[in-house]
Amino acid sequence: MLDHLVLATDDLRGSVAAFAAATGVEPVEGGRHVGRGTRNYLVGLGDASYLEIIGPDVERPVEGAMPFGIDGLQGSRLVTWAVRPADIEAAVVAAREAGADLGPIESMSRRTPAGELLSWRLTAAYPAPYDGIVPFLIDWGTSRHPAGSGLPSVELVDFGATHPRPDEVNAVLDALEIGLRAVPGEPGLQATVAGPGGTYSLR
Repeated sequence: MLDHLVLATDDLRGSVAAFAAATGVEPVEGGRHVGRGTRNYLVGLGDASYLEIIGPDVERPVEGAMPFGIDGLQGSRLVTWAVRPADIEAAVVAAREAGADLGPIESMSRRTPAGELLSWRLTAAYPAPYDGIVPFLIDWGTSRHPAGSGLPSVELVDFGATHPRPDEVNAVLDALEIGLRAVPGEPGLQATVAGPGGTYSLR
């Protein structure tokens, strides 16, 4: 199941403003990733998934690399996505057997602006296998899912992927029981969302 799309940016405030101007929907602050130098804004893609806009936390910078290559970005890019399997450990094994090492399962947490602690586990492989076209895995455990908290929402109109080795990518997607099909092309994810103010393309 799609959990969320990740739009990484070097200018968080600017990317949030551009999204709001295009769609008529204002993303809401998610929170800070303490020690990683990033913070995010969220907008729902329905009741069970969301878009994460993530960028530098200019008020709490860190030395060294930031997640998703944010420290090397110029502009914004749809860098990867996450799925929520029924059994994250089993899914890691299935992906590995299909040719993609998704990395170790790590625990993370953040506090919402209201002070609620959200905790989750996710797979972390650097660099991401197949340029981020193969998703990482996430398990929210007993935490409330971010999409279930009344997020402002847009419609996910389209979502696709390209990769120069689509058969290899699709073998992993099949192993993870994901319906998305990669087609030949340069590595990339593409999505279109629609709100009351219009549509917005994410690439």
